[in-house]
Amino acid sequence: VCDLAAGHVAAMNYCLKGPGVNVFNLGTGRGHSVLEMVRAFEKASGQTIPYTFMPRREGDVAECYADVSKAKELLEWEAKLGIDDMCRDAWRWQSRHPNGFIK
Repeated sequence: VCDLAAGHVAAMNYCLKGPGVNVFNLGTGRGHSVLEMVRAFEKASGQTIPYTFMPRREGDVAECYADVSKAKELLEWEAKLGIDDMCRDAWRWQSRHPNGFIK
């Protein structure tokens, strides 16, 4: 979330420089497998997450990630945090807010 917030601020500052419409992809520029995500959440939570390998489903995308080269060039922005940081932050938030945001 912190990386994305900084990216949005960089995009807003870029928009203030002049008129026009731009689209920027914000991300790490690297895809992660489901197994990498499981391992990162196991590390963050200190718990074993059970999983089963299954065949790819029809329509599943083989890989998907953001091309962040435009954001890096024009916004001078790039993600600073990696998968372990992201999963740790997500786990921390969920642990503190097990029912989501309840006012």
